[in-house]
Amino acid sequence: MSDDQDKQGSAADAELEREIRQGRKFTAREAMGRMLGPGAMKGGSAVSRVQQAETEIGTWLRSKLTDSTGALQALLHRRLKESPLLLNNLDQPLIALAAYCQQILASDYNLKELVREADAEWGRRMDERPHFNREGSPTHPDDPYTADSVRRALLEILTKISKAT
Repeated sequence: MSDDQDKQGSAADAELEREIRQGRKFTAREAMGRMLGPGAMKGGSAVSRVQQAETEIGTWLRSKLTDSTGALQALLHRRLKESPLLLNNLDQPLIALAAYCQQILASDYNLKELVREADAEWGRRMDERPHFNREGSPTHPDDPYTADSVRRALLEILTKISKAT
């Protein structure tokens, strides 16, 4: 008798499921979920490790780096996204950020290039003409990104990361 009840219950459940699904669009995501079965994501994250590391760097920069316009923060975050430094340090993204800052500080050319890009980013954000530094000329008084200010910011990042780790 319980077998008859089980069959009737499962037939009723199947009919109810058909009615529910009838008015709904079938998506690729649902197909994958059905293929993998219940509990497939148990203990896992829907966000990739790369995205998690990128997000951690972006969040850390926004909260720890003093940057009034945010142009340098955005630039550093953009340059690190999917970089080999980050991909090789997914479990410790701040180590990748520190290594990147050290690379920039080790080369005057790289520092000048970062300053130029920060000036350009600032110009886009503020809808103003950027104040590019010229060799041998004094810096513009309204220029938020100079070689010295960016160097100080990168050193600040390194100091804060070393205290955190």
